[in-house]
Amino acid sequence: MDDDSARGPGLRDLLTLGGMLVGCIVMGLVLGLLLDSWLGTSPAFVLAGTALGIVAAGTGFWLRVRDFLRG
Repeated sequence: MDDDSARGPGLRDLLTLGGMLVGCIVMGLVLGLLLDSWLGTSPAFVLAGTALGIVAAGTGFWLRVRDFLRG
């Protein structure tokens, strides 16, 4: 059996991806909450921070997974 055909993400890679996804979204949410409380705005920065966190998570996910898709 060819070792290249069995190449794929391992458990460590999958845990790193999950942590990165959660971390980006939570970081955007927390920064939005801090900005909202500091500036006295309502959910404006929470929504913007969460959206930016989701975009950052998607971009990071794509950059890490594309190497496995090529292989």
